[in-house]
Amino acid sequence: MKSIQIGQLKEQKEGFKAFIPSPFPPEGGFEFDSKIIKKSDEATRLLGKLDGITKLLPDVDFVLSMYLRKDAASSSQIEGTMATMIDAIEADVQPSANIPEDVDDILHYIKALNYGMKRVKEDDFPMTLRFMRELHKQLMNKARATHYSDPGEFRKTQNWIGGTRPDNARFVPPPVEEMQTALNDLEKFMHSNDDILTLTKAALIHAQFETIRPFLDGNGRTGRMLIAFYLWKENYLEKPVLFLSSYFKKHQKVYYERLFRYHFGEVSAWVDFFLDGVIEIAGEAIDIVGKITTLREKDMLRIQTLGKRSSESATLVLPKLYEQPIVNVATIQKWTGFSRVGAQSVINRFIEMGILTPKDKDKKYGQSYIYKKYTDIFAE
Repeated sequence: MKSIQIGQLKEQKEGFKAFIPSPFPPEGGFEFDSKIIKKSDEATRLLGKLDGITKLLPDVDFVLSMYLRKDAASSSQIEGTMATMIDAIEADVQPSANIPEDVDDILHYIKALNYGMKRVKEDDFPMTLRFMRELHKQLMNKARATHYSDPGEFRKTQNWIGGTRPDNARFVPPPVEEMQTALNDLEKFMHSNDDILTLTKAALIHAQFETIRPFLDGNGRTGRMLIAFYLWKENYLEKPVLFLSSYFKKHQKVYYERLFRYHFGEVSAWVDFFLDGVIEIAGEAIDIVGKITTLREKDMLRIQTLGKRSSESATLVLPKLYEQPIVNVATIQKWTGFSRVGAQSVINRFIEMGILTPKDKDKKYGQSYIYKKYTDIFAE
């Protein structure tokens, strides 16, 4: 595929060059070679397989919450957050525990993902600029931020990437007026009836959004969320279990470089990288679902060897561990209505069966317990 003019650098009166997007999509459209088309077909096939086996999970909504945390952690780490998925899970159990302060970034990301899922589920809710602002508001409102981010509002001033000011930056997105024009083009493109393959279109939407960078902060995280929501809205998956942030984190330098080169016409190289990500992450997700199914069957068999009363309480707790795999006594009390002693008995039983283990073996009071075999599946 030949180079396409996505835009060009133009001198501004303030003395720096900003990137001004061309009308989008370009007048001649996009033409991808057979390699890209073949790769898109393979990615689509794997997504279909993932969708099929995901439907077999009896606790799919619980497992989905783990995918959300995994993506939230990876996407936040791309922006410099050091907290992990495990930190985010534990924060739900013991908010006052010794948890890194920047876990707040992950928790806000999860909040935005959950909000977006509810919005996309609504009948006839379109993927619009309004939706982007709503996601951003959930992501950034009252978040731990390095500077004022104007949650839920498109920027009214110039931003830039790298450097200390626009004239020494690596990349300067479009000024506000040109930004609004580019956003309107992107919104129309998202809803256009064209012959662009859906996964390729998702790649183009993400790259174009990151080119425009319409917010003062949080553009990367908002743009990565849009990928999953667009594919879900297009009915590519019954549940949004494909999140690419861990792939982008793994190949972070290439991710940034391909996006940067996209600005200057290397569209095919970006789409190729994106499709490789879909193939890799879909393959991983298929493997994860298989491992979860095997683990669940083994642990259910262990529970069935218990006496009737113990088996009933264990059967009540185990499915909930797929959503909240770090628990304490108070968590089990909330789930079962048992006394503190009864809840501890359930935990002890799960420890004996090898399902739960103490998270911090040296801790005497306020101990948390982790379903480590399960969390390890997502951390691999």
